[in-house]
Amino acid sequence: MKKQIVSTLFTALLVLLTTKSQAQTYTLKFKTNQGKFKVMLYDFTPNHRDLILSEIKKGTYKNAEFNRVVKDFVIQGGELDDPILAREALTPDIEPIRLAPEFNPKAFHKIGALGAGRDLNPTKSSFYNQIYFVVGKQINEIDLELLEQKKGIKYTAQQREEYLKNGGQPRLDHDFTVFGEVTKGLENVIKISYSPTHPNEIPKKPIIFDIKVKKNLPKKVNRTSISASVGIGHR
Repeated sequence: MKKQIVSTLFTALLVLLTTKSQAQTYTLKFKTNQGKFKVMLYDFTPNHRDLILSEIKKGTYKNAEFNRVVKDFVIQGGELDDPILAREALTPDIEPIRLAPEFNPKAFHKIGALGAGRDLNPTKSSFYNQIYFVVGKQINEIDLELLEQKKGIKYTAQQREEYLKNGGQPRLDHDFTVFGEVTKGLENVIKISYSPTHPNEIPKKPIIFDIKVKKNLPKKVNRTSISASVGIGHR
């Protein structure tokens, strides 16, 4: 088991080193009782980005829990399905609140992807306060080909390269919205996924987390330097 954890952590670090994502507007800083990690929110999934920013501001994710942990799959936080559906069942005449999906080829279920949980609604719309992170597993060409046939999709070259090199959970693509990714501390996300759980996948020891928001400032562009003795130089 120890050797497997070390191997998985090495893969996690490799994913971080090979991530080639453009800078986005917001970074989320997760502080848990099992370590810290940072998450980049995608600007190209603006509705889900704005939803979690709003929920953080409301205090929804203050002393929240990763309350479902599945090794090689995901760690899930926020409200669980059953309490949400039980609460909604009390008011059957009111349509449940969901957020329409935002599927984008740049947002897929690689290791470290941040996704929005949902129930089995046919529109694939997301819960307002349930998130998960992909810890994933190894993927091969046959896996991807079978999923393409089953789901009627074609993986992009970027998706295929990422899945074959580092793994993930491609079977969730086009069913659940991905709206961010871990950029630092992925080893702590992987570590959480190895936490002992009860048979219902709830951790035996609570895994508490808080989220802080950082707005990323545009990077300054270095001006071209001009020297009378050297001429025009750009370093």
